[in-house]
Amino acid sequence: MTDVLIVTSKVKKLIKEKGGMNTSAETIDILSKAIEQLCLKGVDSAKADGRKTVMARDIMIDHI
Repeated sequence: MTDVLIVTSKVKKLIKEKGGMNTSAETIDILSKAIEQLCLKGVDSAKADGRKTVMARDIMIDHI
């Protein structure tokens, strides 16, 4: 995957404001990969249910 699926400036701003820290490019890469995996999980779940729409229930995150 080469596309960044998150808004880098917003992530950096959040980390700076909440933690007073800088954000490495590697952090942005891993967050994008995590978002990609969540999206693919949602696609698989929707397909398994016979739907063409990914819904919030298809992308469940237990620890949020």
